[in-house]
Amino acid sequence: MTTMSARPVLTDVIWAAEGSQVWIKRAALLVAGVIALWVSAKVQIATVPVPVTLQMLVVMVIGAAYGPRLGAATVASYLFLGIQGLPVFAGTPEKGIGLAYVLGPTGGYLLGFLIAAYLVGVLARAGWDRSPITMAGAMAVGIVAVYVPGVVWLSSGFGLLGGLGGEGAFMGFGWENWYAYGVKTFIWVDALKLVIAVVAFPVIWRLVGDARA
Repeated sequence: MTTMSARPVLTDVIWAAEGSQVWIKRAALLVAGVIALWVSAKVQIATVPVPVTLQMLVVMVIGAAYGPRLGAATVASYLFLGIQGLPVFAGTPEKGIGLAYVLGPTGGYLLGFLIAAYLVGVLARAGWDRSPITMAGAMAVGIVAVYVPGVVWLSSGFGLLGGLGGEGAFMGFGWENWYAYGVKTFIWVDALKLVIAVVAFPVIWRLVGDARA
């Protein structure tokens, strides 16, 4: 019986590597993914309280193309750079940098990116990226993984952690505003962006050859 981890993802097929070359490949993909996340954060439409960017699409593509471990490691590396103060997030440095930015309104969505990359990667390893229907399912899982922590954070904010951080800590917009602030502005835009991945991945698999066991 074929296991979930036995199925290749796109980068396994497009760039095959063995021995020490595997680590070179992983490092190159990680760096490329971090750069893609950085650039996608800067392509944005200014909305309140969280800007609409291309990051949702890039996160899903990284998860599906890299697999769960490398996908999550790539997003984690991106978040680490942002926490260290590099202006890699949307709205930085204008709206703050480093940990202060992460603990602001966008914090839940940033955490959701990490979760989504891993989950979409797991589903890609299971072969969900091979057809439009299952790829749509994987994208739906990814959207939920981003929006749940994002909405929870926006609604209750840093108050979830007892208001730690002192004066000026983000305390949320209240549960009565969860849809208006956390979903309404972005959900349809994000869904339309992810249609690209839903269509593209099965097509790419047909071009490179389905390498299922």
